[in-house]
Amino acid sequence: MPSLRHLALALIAVPLALALAACGDDKEASLPQGEPIAAVPPRDGTPWTEVASETPEGGFVVGNPAAPLKLVEYASHTCPHCAEFAQTGAAGIDALVEKGVISYELRNQIHDPLDLTIAMLARCGPPTSFQPLANQVWQNFDVVMTAVQANGEALQAAQQAPPAQRFQAIAQASGLLDFFAARGVSHDQAMVCLADTAKAQQIADNSAKQSDELSVTGTPTFFLNGTLVPGTRWKQDIEPALQRAGAR
Repeated sequence: MPSLRHLALALIAVPLALALAACGDDKEASLPQGEPIAAVPPRDGTPWTEVASETPEGGFVVGNPAAPLKLVEYASHTCPHCAEFAQTGAAGIDALVEKGVISYELRNQIHDPLDLTIAMLARCGPPTSFQPLANQVWQNFDVVMTAVQANGEALQAAQQAPPAQRFQAIAQASGLLDFFAARGVSHDQAMVCLADTAKAQQIADNSAKQSDELSVTGTPTFFLNGTLVPGTRWKQDIEPALQRAGAR
């Protein structure tokens, strides 16, 4: 596959891609199996779905930190298969997280500057807001992408802005500033986040390094307790794998 490390170094300067090919990549693996796991009561009365933190890998994990099952998803905010998974699987994952038997970590695989812009906006708040904001993009995927496609010329022009203004210009041209403002991230707050080119490079570098090391060639890609889960669909692939591992 093309070097994702090279992509990371060039990402803030490359033309905006409005069509993606790196979505979905089924692989086979040996996964954990076990008896049903008992629910774990939340600590201090805080629901496990409201316990979140940023991980050393640059992802955001929600749930019981000591959960016996740890599900990690590599996802792209502009990937339609990731959107489909969120639309079909988010409620089921939340239910298992709420029981304290799984934790769920979302890590970015960045595909293009628009993807990186969304990743920056989703981080524009506390750790508890990252997954809900990312999910909002996927739940409204057709609306978001329609706005993107309608403003392709403006988005291409945004690529010529100086680095410190480039992601701001992308967000404005794509309608993302208004989209996130309607979900609690003000325009002023978003503009500050989007000016952080060091953060943008860090996100892209993390994506490239981990994708290379773990051979993550498409999105969504899932790992359960460090083992690759074959398939990308909730009902057919991920939920059955969790159930066989004891999350029932």
